[in-house]
Amino acid sequence: MLYSIALILIVGMAFGWICNRCKLPSLLGMLLTGIILGPYVLNLIDDSILGISSELRKIALIIILTRAGLGLDISGLKKIGRPAVMMCFVPATFELIGMLILAPRLLGVSYMEAAVMGAVLAAVSPAVVVPRMVKLMEEGYGTDKGIPQVILAGASVDDVYVIVLFTTFTGIMQGKGISVMSFINIPVSIILGILIGLIIGYLFARYFEKMHIRDTIKVALILSVSFLLVTAEDALNTPITFSALIAIMFIGVALSRYRKEVSLRISQKYNKLWVVAEVFLFVLVGATVNIGYLSNVGLRAVILIICAIMFRMAGVYVSLLGTKLDSKERMFTMMAYTPKATVQAAIGGIPLSMGLACGEITLTVAVLAIVLTAPLGAFAIDMSYKRLLNKEKD
Repeated sequence: MLYSIALILIVGMAFGWICNRCKLPSLLGMLLTGIILGPYVLNLIDDSILGISSELRKIALIIILTRAGLGLDISGLKKIGRPAVMMCFVPATFELIGMLILAPRLLGVSYMEAAVMGAVLAAVSPAVVVPRMVKLMEEGYGTDKGIPQVILAGASVDDVYVIVLFTTFTGIMQGKGISVMSFINIPVSIILGILIGLIIGYLFARYFEKMHIRDTIKVALILSVSFLLVTAEDALNTPITFSALIAIMFIGVALSRYRKEVSLRISQKYNKLWVVAEVFLFVLVGATVNIGYLSNVGLRAVILIICAIMFRMAGVYVSLLGTKLDSKERMFTMMAYTPKATVQAAIGGIPLSMGLACGEITLTVAVLAIVLTAPLGAFAIDMSYKRLLNKEKD
């Protein structure tokens, strides 16, 4: 295991550095590291690490979401208003509709299989989007109109919405029928997640005010509570649940609101944690990529993904109608809402493990979507934000 960890860190950081030198996103190098070291090429990553890969990726996601919450300015969301709410649901719904229209014609699947495939593809990747939006907020690009805040918050809720739809559609495919409660659970889980996160964050703020402890211990406490929240969500078997990931992000929001100076110091600690977590996240995502599946994917699957992305961008455009964003800012928002990686890697193989007829093609399209959109979306964000967004004056 130690040998595998060393390989992941050394090779992942080296490939990331090379990509940076070539003016490419570092995550592309990390994805390539995972593909090369993973079980489908050199098979140099220990099985014990691959066995807990999903947990390690979730830890990385927890770190970046907390970091995002600590830097999230809620007032920026208020400037956008109604479109900020629409960004959480409309783009994913448009993409799902696009899959329902195109997948049966291009891949010969049924409408229900297309719905499952669309639910896998429709999520945007927080792992790609969130760190870049945090960077934009730190540098002040687009913050005067709340653009990175809206993208950041929308990407988090978008994932919850899509995963609930995926669970519903796969349940129908397995003969469980349509559950009204599963659809009711979408807004309820989001609202409960926000409330739980704000309450815990407020309690942390009051505790840190009374107890003078090192910032490192504060980070350890917040991480521990975050892990407990994720565990609690997974353990719940009730019809109504809460979104642990949204709760985790709003812990950071509440801390920033009630203990600003402490939140800034804690944010710096999380920035350091993200340096290592980012490598593990994208290398392990890359390790899930089965290049054998990619060789079986035809041009039709590529066309399907591109068309689905166009539907998503149309959904973003519709969501932003009535805002004060100019054409350049809208174009940036549309591009920034396209990368896919984490959710597709996490749930792309579930239909296959369930024995569904669409399992193999769903996994194939999910893997191809990661390979195409994660590096291209990250590259589009990194290369365009200084030209398309205005920098807020100090």
